[in-house]
Amino acid sequence: MSEMRFNPITLDWVVMAPERALRPDDFHPQAASHLTRPPHRDDCPFCTGNEARTPAEIARVAAPDGSWLVRVVPNKYSVFDATLDVQRKKHGTFRSMSASGMHEVVVEHPRHDLDLGEMDPAHLVMVLQTYWERYQVLRGHPTVESIVIFKNQGQRAGSSLEHSHSQITAAPVLSSQVCMRLQEARRFHELEGGCLYCTVLHEELLAEERIIEAGEAFVAFMPYASLSPYHTWIFPRKHQAAFDEISDADIEELAGLLSRLLRRLKAAAGAPDYNFTIRSAPVGEVSGCFHWYISIVARISQIAGFELGSGTYINSMRPERCAERVRGIVL
Repeated sequence: MSEMRFNPITLDWVVMAPERALRPDDFHPQAASHLTRPPHRDDCPFCTGNEARTPAEIARVAAPDGSWLVRVVPNKYSVFDATLDVQRKKHGTFRSMSASGMHEVVVEHPRHDLDLGEMDPAHLVMVLQTYWERYQVLRGHPTVESIVIFKNQGQRAGSSLEHSHSQITAAPVLSSQVCMRLQEARRFHELEGGCLYCTVLHEELLAEERIIEAGEAFVAFMPYASLSPYHTWIFPRKHQAAFDEISDADIEELAGLLSRLLRRLKAAAGAPDYNFTIRSAPVGEVSGCFHWYISIVARISQIAGFELGSGTYINSMRPERCAERVRGIVL
């Protein structure tokens, strides 16, 4: 039977309807992630030897031979402009402001044919450390209010280039999504005491059935009201509001967990495209309410008319079943 579940962090109602997975499907596109890719492409701007095809490098992790292991460059098609001053305009209900901010690309590996889950965990440590370093730099900009670290893996997830890369944006405003999460976290703190995220994590650990892996510093699980099949969260056990509070030792554990998780998801769900996001507290937020975490959304199902019209999601596979399948993958 279908069941509606509530997510107290996102305030989403999700319809769990496993029978929807049995619908006929006339569309069977071959995912880009399933195609064989060469280790190097002469026309790829992110491959070694093609560095001149990107804007001037911002940062890099250098290899012993002087080449690079991870690069950071400005996004050539940035949605923000760091040279603009924040100027707001208002005419009645019409409001606008200059798109002042930064938009960077993290080229995660020199090889063209490696996805994030296929890289060595030691290399993932360097990628995560690069995220941390850029987060630290961007939060020091006087007009930045929110920093988003995200990755679009595959065409269905919105990626336009095959070569594995992530993006970081620094904006002068908070999105309604961030404001809503922060408001709900504060409300819980005032009414119940403590952190909503810590409470959710504690209850998921007690329930056990949606836990994928529980380490010393991080727990990977599929939330009770998952928005879609294989929707996964990674929470730090320790209460931390912002991503840059993570320690070097915790980065190493996170890299290993993330590597295993992505490989398990690939095997359990048929190498789906996915979106990866690090959700962190707004810049300057010092309250104990917010709790940073990683969200991974596999692009298996699509948002259609019901979701757009009602604001309610339909999940065709219960998170308990998804978590069981992922846990069962032997690496």
